Amino acid sequence: MLAAVGGLAACAADGTQARSAGDRPASAKKDTGGKTAKGNKAPGAGKGYDHDPYPSTYHAYPGRPTLLTNVTIYDGEGGRIDRGAVLFRDGKIVEVGQSITPAEGVTVIDGAGKWVTPGIIDVHSHLGDYPSPGVEALSDGNEMTSPVTPEVWAEHSVWPQDPGFGRALANGGVTTLQILPGSANLFGGRSVTVKNVYARTAQAMKFPGAPYGLKMACGENPKRVYGGKGRAPSTRMGNIAVDRATWAAAREYDRKWDKYEEDGGDPPTRDMAMDTLRGVLDGEILVHNHCYRADEMATVLDMAKEFGYKVTAFHHAVEAYKIADLLKANDTCAAVWADWWGFKMEAYDAVGENLAILDHTGACAMIHSDDENGIQRLNQEVAKVMASARRAGIPVTPEHAWTWLAIAPARALGIDQVTGSLKPGKMADVVLWNGDPFSVYTRPEKVWVDGALLFDANDRRLRPVSDFELGQPGEGDVK
Repeated sequence: MLAAVGGLAACAADGTQARSAGDRPASAKKDTGGKTAKGNKAPGAGKGYDHDPYPSTYHAYPGRPTLLTNVTIYDGEGGRIDRGAVLFRDGKIVEVGQSITPAEGVTVIDGAGKWVTPGIIDVHSHLGDYPSPGVEALSDGNEMTSPVTPEVWAEHSVWPQDPGFGRALANGGVTTLQILPGSANLFGGRSVTVKNVYARTAQAMKFPGAPYGLKMACGENPKRVYGGKGRAPSTRMGNIAVDRATWAAAREYDRKWDKYEEDGGDPPTRDMAMDTLRGVLDGEILVHNHCYRADEMATVLDMAKEFGYKVTAFHHAVEAYKIADLLKANDTCAAVWADWWGFKMEAYDAVGENLAILDHTGACAMIHSDDENGIQRLNQEVAKVMASARRAGIPVTPEHAWTWLAIAPARALGIDQVTGSLKPGKMADVVLWNGDPFSVYTRPEKVWVDGALLFDANDRRLRPVSDFELGQPGEGDVK
């Protein structure tokens, strides 16, 4: 398949050249358009420099109007329809209901005995940055040269030819994922959200309009990596000390640019690391924080209040169940595993009910993978959580459990208005499963991204194979 990567040239209302369909407002700050004391017009809020120099060039593959009938529907927001129907056209969901009359020119697929869900969204992946094959030459996810590297961007390491993308689509029904830097550093760099499509460039995969994330980490990883180098931080108190000093510097940097954008004059010296942190302070960039222990998560929440930023989600969060009330009160999500634990001390005190407890108390919670194999089976990971919850007496319906794979991660990525559920007007990211999606015997039969059929288990021509795989042993193998 050939990726549609051409950009559309257009002029914005102010006469400036629009760079791509992925452009979005650079800042939430109010543009005062103020004048300096000398009468010169100031640059305006968010206009001191380009906030999106590598915009999305994503364009959906062509699709055809499609109606799925006689299917069990989990809509991604907790709704269920038995013997229902889903109609999508022009890349968007048109109608979801009990019965839909097909119009002329619509491809009708009878899904009797099958299930339909929104595509799975994984908020924590390293595909492309730690691709397959897993060799040192392709290992580009951790910039382990300083504990503070917010200037690096994961997308600049993403290899679109990673065969893992196709496996996640065909085996796992994953249509959207966030690619993060690794967790060696306190500030690991920017993450990027992508559509799981074949493309020649990372920019052609970038989810249009999705905000960037900032990967942060606390606990054992930073202190082990940098303590092992004989430098700070080597303790948990060292982690927080370096964090606080960095945020204090970011606050000062933000103040200088605010003043310049309001009053004009000579611009401050650019600092690429501080640009990212300024984006967090201004609400443009979402913080995704690797953290295991409950006490450390509580400390990070206090630090966020001290410096005026928000933690969007803690990832891994093995002890999140201990502070579900704090997470709920701070509107902070937890992205967790079903049963990974014990591989290091901070991962020891885990319970299989973690995700269910968080959800039961009203906190924002979801599953995630952090693994090139796990991303292919996130539906089965949620099934494990449901089993643990049932044993603990926590009721979880399957249609509600699908929120942990769809609308909850969409919210954590800031894209829930356009994807994450089967609602009219949203992107037609749709999976037809050949059975109950929580069964280990079930696989995706068909996967659509923006209404384009990109995988069909019954058509070998529609099995994702990257250029790198062509001619290799196991080419396109999706077992």
